[in-house]
Amino acid sequence: MDKDFIAILISFVMGIMARTYMMKIDYRQYPTYPQSYLSHLTLGFIAAGLGAVVIPAFSQKEYMAITFLALAAQHFRDVRSLERQSLDNIEPTELVPRGTAYIEDIAKRFEARNYMSILTATGTGAGFYLAGYFGNSTIVAVVIGAIVGVVFIVGLNRLLKVNVIQDIADVKPVDITFEGPLLKLADTIVMNIGLKSSREIYLKNGVAVEITPKNKYAAAILSNIGQRQAIQHNSAIMLGIRKDVDEPDFTPIARLNPKNGNVVMAIVVRDPDIKKYVEAVKSTPVLESSKRKPIDN
Repeated sequence: MDKDFIAILISFVMGIMARTYMMKIDYRQYPTYPQSYLSHLTLGFIAAGLGAVVIPAFSQKEYMAITFLALAAQHFRDVRSLERQSLDNIEPTELVPRGTAYIEDIAKRFEARNYMSILTATGTGAGFYLAGYFGNSTIVAVVIGAIVGVVFIVGLNRLLKVNVIQDIADVKPVDITFEGPLLKLADTIVMNIGLKSSREIYLKNGVAVEITPKNKYAAAILSNIGQRQAIQHNSAIMLGIRKDVDEPDFTPIARLNPKNGNVVMAIVVRDPDIKKYVEAVKSTPVLESSKRKPIDN
């Protein structure tokens, strides 16, 4: 069997494995319905195919292959824009919106996962050819190429690993209290709940937490409005918010305490399980756009 064909085949397979490995169904990934699988996998096939032919093309001194990589990069940037636009279009249908920062974060990761397929396929091909260059048999070269591909998959996955709120902050339950019509959490005024019936629902079905940053970098992240919007959205979709349209009283608001940098938030849910709420907040991803590096004192 032709050496270049074997290299392309093993590289293509490892590139597809890299993209499939990143297709995790959870509450953060959009979209997760069947049509999206076809979209994700098709783009993964394209990315893996492009990465698979890079090394064989260079071995044949076909340096125009770099042009295809440049075109692929432009294509995946367009895909990122389409993903962003799709999320923006459905944003008005969300009871608790994701927010523009969360949408941009999802779109960036969607684009980056395609690059992961390209790099894995290219790395696999390079491993295959290097193994053959040192006189190894085709079978040994295939094994070495596959090992290199696995190393790329694991390494890139760690590189793209998303930090979550529990990595940067401590989350603990707090009591919901009212000072007149003012909703108060841990000495922080959150909002005005004018209707007595709404206040009773908060006391009956509401749960609340206080998010305490572990350091000043975490405090800067939690002060970002987009990050707090992501926490509100994740909590609502994971727990099932007790809210309908035109009910602003039950819209969760993550409020910052300017005195200590802590964030407090209450939410009214159908099943007021505080442990589930704490876990929902802890598992919210830290958005790239919210990361800051304050100047050291």
